[in-house]
Amino acid sequence: MINEKRLKELFLDMVNIYSPSGKEEEIISYLKNYFKKYKIDFEYQEVEESRGNLIILPQSDESEIVFVGHIDTVPAFDYENYEADIVGDEIYGLGTADMKSGCAAMIEAFLTFKEKVKKDFPCSLALVVGEEESGDGAFELCRAYPFDWAIIGEPTNLLPCFGHYGYVEISLVTYGQKLHAAVSKPDKNAVKIMMDAINMILDYLGHKGDILYNIRDFSSSQSGFASPNRCEAYLDLHIPIKYAIGSLVFEIEDLIFSKFDSEEIKLSLETIHHGYELSNKASMPKLLKNIYEKMKLEFNPSDFKSDSDAPIFWQSGIKPIILGPGDLSVAHTKDEFVSFKEVITAANLYYNILTSTAK
Repeated sequence: MINEKRLKELFLDMVNIYSPSGKEEEIISYLKNYFKKYKIDFEYQEVEESRGNLIILPQSDESEIVFVGHIDTVPAFDYENYEADIVGDEIYGLGTADMKSGCAAMIEAFLTFKEKVKKDFPCSLALVVGEEESGDGAFELCRAYPFDWAIIGEPTNLLPCFGHYGYVEISLVTYGQKLHAAVSKPDKNAVKIMMDAINMILDYLGHKGDILYNIRDFSSSQSGFASPNRCEAYLDLHIPIKYAIGSLVFEIEDLIFSKFDSEEIKLSLETIHHGYELSNKASMPKLLKNIYEKMKLEFNPSDFKSDSDAPIFWQSGIKPIILGPGDLSVAHTKDEFVSFKEVITAANLYYNILTSTAK
């Protein structure tokens, strides 16, 4: 149905362009030229100087559904070895799963629709910047365009996600007393205070049983042969929809400050994204179910457990469904990869959504 050779060439080109958040200029230029080559009109929505979103709209400038892909990636683990590497059906490289495969599949679906159906696009396509950091591209898109539905191509192994976990990013900084190592006091050691605080939070989360967490960027001041007087760490919390984030955060803060005072620890909420759940009886979930049956694909809706741009759309009144090729577990790793067969299936799936919504 779709042009597999063209899809593969586009996908490999995109992976081979280094585009970490904030430095998407080269891939933006490439995609502008790509759309011009195939005579597809697009709008450039500036997010900040030299960075912006690329948007394909119907000629009427109105559509209920927007396909969304982010063209940025996390920074490379190895600047000499981030490019695409093909091993059988698997394509390795930075951004293969998250989410240049989804972007390429969406673009190919639109190209195929233009060539085969030869009608005005029934949906829009937005390729946004900044997802891996601030979500500034999604914020600008949602501010300017009143879509009803968004299909976001994050890696879900092509299982549709009608729900999305909430996300809280907690910054912790602890303060102690710098003393010679031989006479250091555990209760004045910033690292020990941090460990105690984190263990209190983990014990609290453990009693909940289903909240996912990640500890990262744990570091202390350089002290030599002495106890450090400062330590910092971050906690990522991925929170099932049933929890009220405000109450959860209050309980964590209350727990921490029941043991430590404000001179010993500082707790900041860097990011809060509320989760959501869509009804599977709504129009788009029902349409997807019919398309899955037609394509003989497994239809097993789930919740997306990571953070993404989707809560930004949700908070703007746009209902987001996350659906894309690739496995989330390999995203942001040095061995990131995607099955190209799955990318082909994704492109055909997106194409079927376009044809099913065409008038």
